[in-house]
Amino acid sequence: MAHLSIVSPVYNAEKIIPQLISRIEISVQKITADYEIILVEDKGQDNSWELIEKEASANSKVVGIKLSRNFGQHYAITAGLDEADGDWVVVMDCDLQDQPEEIEKLYHKAQEGFEIVIARRSNRKDSFVKKLFSKMFYRTLGYLTGSKQDETVANFGIYSRKAVNAIVSMRESIRYFPTMVKWVGFKSVVVPVEHAARSEGNTSYNLKRLLNLALDIILAYSDKPIRLVVKTGLFISFLSVVIALIYFIKWVKGDVVVLGYTSLIISIWLLSGVILSTLGIIGLYVGKIFEGVKKRPIYIIEKIIKEQ
Repeated sequence: MAHLSIVSPVYNAEKIIPQLISRIEISVQKITADYEIILVEDKGQDNSWELIEKEASANSKVVGIKLSRNFGQHYAITAGLDEADGDWVVVMDCDLQDQPEEIEKLYHKAQEGFEIVIARRSNRKDSFVKKLFSKMFYRTLGYLTGSKQDETVANFGIYSRKAVNAIVSMRESIRYFPTMVKWVGFKSVVVPVEHAARSEGNTSYNLKRLLNLALDIILAYSDKPIRLVVKTGLFISFLSVVIALIYFIKWVKGDVVVLGYTSLIISIWLLSGVILSTLGIIGLYVGKIFEGVKKRPIYIIEKIIKEQ
């Protein structure tokens, strides 16, 4: 059992892997010699796994895990957490925007009595468009899940064995690591860290993937969309009663001779839209429930390289 485990999901990062391992080792050796580096290759299109395999075969501190297909970043993190046996576990992205040199700061903060220490990215070195999309994403996500979301906080952080055990015990089919960390509770703190510019490649999270991720998270962790639909339905019902009373008074006064065709059509289309939207939202929730009751594995490991 290691004292410190570093888990990093890897996707299309073949040019970064040697530097990633080197910088992690230099950083964590200031803390302890008892560590492991777990790299989970999420079936990218480059030669990342070949490099991980080579590094793991030559370095007993490196554990390589290859998933059978592209499951997604948060599923790869789960695979790494399941394998990690450290007293403390660091989770970080592989693109080196999460700088390994900051691990020491997070570790020392954790020794003050915190189970969870989360890194807040100071002065994010991302493009304006990415920061804008990220802000919109987290604002929308926060509103629809009824929880506070911070676009400067991602996966980077250090977590105690107690916190990790609680997180890995959650086996639901939809995974989103930051929300799972919040849900388990425990004493936590946020620490500002320096954020680096991306050295190679582009982010795999485009607008479409962000929207799909947001939809999954909302359906998995919140019933607010259904509540909003209920409120909308109640408001429309109230509005229809008010309009009906107005027209009834007009009819009593003799102001209405022929009921309007336009108002009838508008009412039909409006209510039909509300009904279809309601059924659609309920259908999405039912679909996610259907996925969950299948009890399929969260991920599948194709190959693992670890010194026994």
